[in-house]
Amino acid sequence: MVLPTKEGETQGGIISRFLKPGEFFFGDSNCQIHTILGSCISITLWHPVLHVGGMCHFVIPGRRAPNTVICADSNFDSEFNSELNGRYSDMAIALFEREVMKRGTSLKEYQAKIFGGSNMLTSSTLKEDEWIGTKNTEAALKHLSEREIPLLVAHVGETGHRRIAFEVESGDVWVRHEPLQKIIG
Repeated sequence: MVLPTKEGETQGGIISRFLKPGEFFFGDSNCQIHTILGSCISITLWHPVLHVGGMCHFVIPGRRAPNTVICADSNFDSEFNSELNGRYSDMAIALFEREVMKRGTSLKEYQAKIFGGSNMLTSSTLKEDEWIGTKNTEAALKHLSEREIPLLVAHVGETGHRRIAFEVESGDVWVRHEPLQKIIG
């Protein structure tokens, strides 16, 4: 794995892409995709024959009901009505579906790995099933199961953040997990 020196190209013509929350990227074997996760989830999909794949970085499990008004300002809701917004699990999966169809392949041909879903609020009074990270993990697993996409790895839950790097050529994903630490004093 060649570590990126900056966004864009690295040594040997490898394209490096860093995903911020809500972003999505799908590329060929000359790509490496990186991100940092807390309660968010990244799903990687990789085609073992074509050596193409992608990663999403979704923030919340799904959109709220489309007719729910949360603000009187009509401009406030514009992001929720955009065509495909990778912040939401269902739309992130739709982005994968679009890329897979462009390549004339099926989602079932890809291998999935999921990462993230941490509890970032260790002092919270919420139960584990109420944590946004837990809800994000459940949404990711549900979407993969419904589409019969084979899941190879799930590195999810616990506390803290994860740095992940996905090498599209090999399908390998590197993870550095740093749990939250309580400092007393």
